[in-house]
Amino acid sequence: MVLFPATKLLDVTGPLQVFNDARAADGAAGYQVSLVSEQGGLITTDAGVRLETLPLSAMDGAVIDILLVSGGSSALVAAESAGLQDWLTQTLPRASRYGSVCLGAFILAHGGHLDGRRAVTHWSRCEELAARYPGISVEPDAIYTVDGAVWTSAGVTAGIDMALGMIERDLGRVEALRLARSLVLYLKRPGGQSQFSASLERQTGSATGRFDKLDAWIRAHVTADLSVSRLAAQVAMSERSFARSYRAVTGISPARAVEMMRVDAACDLLGRVWQDIERPSIKQVAADVGFGTEERMRRAFQRQKGVSPSAWQAHFGDGQFPD
Repeated sequence: MVLFPATKLLDVTGPLQVFNDARAADGAAGYQVSLVSEQGGLITTDAGVRLETLPLSAMDGAVIDILLVSGGSSALVAAESAGLQDWLTQTLPRASRYGSVCLGAFILAHGGHLDGRRAVTHWSRCEELAARYPGISVEPDAIYTVDGAVWTSAGVTAGIDMALGMIERDLGRVEALRLARSLVLYLKRPGGQSQFSASLERQTGSATGRFDKLDAWIRAHVTADLSVSRLAAQVAMSERSFARSYRAVTGISPARAVEMMRVDAACDLLGRVWQDIERPSIKQVAADVGFGTEERMRRAFQRQKGVSPSAWQAHFGDGQFPD
């Protein structure tokens, strides 16, 4: 893993923890990780924590299975380092795989190492990456991308998702599931790199936060009667006034909000790892999140996600199709 001054701490330690905990079938460590930087020595991260690194030259002649460039806003400064770019140009061709975490994509992009590839970075910088490097096919909604031997991740914690993806490919799904369960993570995170749930998106769009408490109440009572009349009573407003005010503040109708939050809740259940307990059926999930019937949930998923609940579960869950 390549570090540089003021790199984001979690961009390093997140994937590092995943790789450190990975085990081969015989119980041996799955990976040996080296932290390197241009000069070596202590690198002070953005959080003030200092990490010991080897100089880039320590990797000369070493067998490299994975070469990852860390991220953080200082990556845009590090990208200008001739020494780092020269080393990457010489070293990347002999790495089995290479990639970046978060804004580390700008370092690879600056050296032309993502040209003709699909890639992603932090959602707030995807447009900038595409504009500055038009030879890259930027996929702004991806958690991480894999294009041949090139892997790139979205913002910060998405580096953990990418590390789990690498481990699934290298050591198998069982080990990746074990790690995800141990670290209390999704093996494959529900949703795209939008990285905001529908509820958070609405709160972000509301400067006043006027209905934040109501939204929290809805999420905690997804199986309840969530009609407009019931919601209006919850906030002590008339139905007409509530419906008009809610749309004005959030940009969507109360019914639409309820559907989005129920889909959020369903995604959470469908995306969990059900290794040691019985996995609920699609029918049970529909009941548990307030849709009542599978058909209602299926239609809501098609509207919100463009896929069926079973397709969502197969892609983001434990790899088994629901009954």
